[in-house]
Amino acid sequence: MAPSFYDPSVSTVCVMDASSHLGFNLVKRLLQRGCTVHAAVQDHGEEQFRRLSADSDKLKVFRSDPFDYHSIIDALKGCSGLFYNFEAPRDQPDYDEYMADVEVRAAHNVLEACAQTETIDKVVFTSSATAVVWREDRKSLDLDLDERHWSDVNLCRKFKLWHGMSKTVAEKTAWALAMDRGVNMVSINAGLLMDDPDLSIKTPYLRGAAEMYEDGVLVTVDLDFLVDAHIWVFEDISSYGRYLCFNRVINTHPDALTLARKLTPSAPPMPPSEEGERFIEQRISNKKLNKLMVDIQS
Repeated sequence: MAPSFYDPSVSTVCVMDASSHLGFNLVKRLLQRGCTVHAAVQDHGEEQFRRLSADSDKLKVFRSDPFDYHSIIDALKGCSGLFYNFEAPRDQPDYDEYMADVEVRAAHNVLEACAQTETIDKVVFTSSATAVVWREDRKSLDLDLDERHWSDVNLCRKFKLWHGMSKTVAEKTAWALAMDRGVNMVSINAGLLMDDPDLSIKTPYLRGAAEMYEDGVLVTVDLDFLVDAHIWVFEDISSYGRYLCFNRVINTHPDALTLARKLTPSAPPMPPSEEGERFIEQRISNKKLNKLMVDIQS
């Protein structure tokens, strides 16, 4: 068993934004593990937490706006760790060319607040695989894409891949600030979350999905696996840097059809394709996360 970073029964951690689908499920899992949790929400979602914990001392809900530095400080007070995932403002849910500025400001405020909170020992920053896959040289690389690679911001801007651009710039901002301020941070670069109730063909992650599919880098992740990954990298004292997180690669025509049906359930069935037997070589690797999982389970 890999050494635990903390004892859940005596730890207090913060989840922000806890009202997101990932955030809410992280709160549930952390409570089950015995943690005291500060659930930081923006302007909605408080009601869903009421029945999560019978012990009122184990769960505290905070109104915390990532653009209000003092509200972040309040939510972090007394916490040893933070799980941070960005939830787009409700009045601007769609990614556009301005979302990068919004996401960068939020990341900067949160990391600066962590640096000013003496009790914070570790930050798990949720990013995206779209901050890895968009590169001019992605088809000519000898090695698979992995955590060492970053998406090209100029390429993203050129082809209006706003999700990839926003996630790349925000994550780079967080890393720069973490290194400058001495904050212990790891990031999870997640694939497309398949259990998200808001998943649809309009999900910002999916812009450029056809190209990702053809390149062998269209990856998805199940909610339980993603939640586990966050907790693994938080608890393991040896975790470091970035971790690509996915448990499925969409690289066959049947896989692509299954995903398409999930995204557009009302669409008429597609006729059989001659591509049925076609297999696209996987060009993306999550070996680093898999190794961490093996070390934890051994």
